[in-house]
Amino acid sequence: MNSSSSQRFDALAVNYAVSEVHTSSPTLARLHALLPRVESVCDVASGAGHTGLGFARIASRIVAVDPAPSMLAQVRQLAAERAVAVETVEAFAESIPLASASFDLVVCRLAAHHFSDLPKAMSEMTRLAKPGGYVAVIDMEGDENPALDALNHEIELLHDPTHVRSYTAKHWRELFAASGLEVEACENRCWEIPDGLTVERWCELGGSGTEALQAIHARLAAVPPEWLSELEITLDANGGFRIPVRTLLILGRKLSDSRI
Repeated sequence: MNSSSSQRFDALAVNYAVSEVHTSSPTLARLHALLPRVESVCDVASGAGHTGLGFARIASRIVAVDPAPSMLAQVRQLAAERAVAVETVEAFAESIPLASASFDLVVCRLAAHHFSDLPKAMSEMTRLAKPGGYVAVIDMEGDENPALDALNHEIELLHDPTHVRSYTAKHWRELFAASGLEVEACENRCWEIPDGLTVERWCELGGSGTEALQAIHARLAAVPPEWLSELEITLDANGGFRIPVRTLLILGRKLSDSRI
C-alpha cells in the first residue's frame, strides 16, 4: 500500500464503517470456525476495524494497524460503542512498528490487493505472529484463466484505481510457504455477500464515481455470458449486474522453529 491508497481510504472511512461487505461475511465466520481460541489479534490494514473487533469476546488484546488516520478513528469509535478495548497503530503493512512474536493471530481482510510490496507485507505479518501462531488472509481472488483474470483486473481498476492485483490460491500458497507458514486451510470462490452486490452499491461503497460505474456496466455487457458465469457475476430481475465480491481465505501456522 502507498500514500495515494492511504489518502483515498482516509476519505472513505465512514463508508467502510457501515459497509455490508466489511462488517461481516460467511468467509469471516469461516475463519472463526477454523481457529482455536486466540488471546491476541493484530488486524493489519484494518480499515474500520470490523475484522479485529470481531474477536472482542475472545481475545484480550486487539491491535488495529492502518495507514489512514480516519480509518483508525472509525476503529476507535466502533470500539467505544461496543465497550471494547483496542490499540491503534498508524502504519503501512510493509513496515509495522510492533514487537516480533507478539500475536496469536495476525489477520488481513480485503486489503492485500492494495499492497505495493506483498512479500514484504507477508514477512511483517509473519514476524508479528508468535511461533505456533496464525496468519490469515481473506482477499479478492484472482483467476487461473488469464483472460478472466485480465477482465477481473480491469473491472477492479475501474472500481478502485489504487487496486494492485488480486492473487490466485496457487500464488497465496506459494507465498505462505516462502514466508515460513504451514497452510492449514485454503478455500477459494468464497462470496463476501451471499446474494451478490449490485454494481451501483459496490461503486458507492468504493467512491468510484458515475463514470467508473458506467464503464463497468458497459464492459460487463460486452463480454461473453460464459465469462460472467465463470466469474460468478449474475443478473438481477432488473437486468443489473451483481458482483459476488469473490474472495479466498488462507490460514497458515507459523512453524515453531521459524526464523522469519
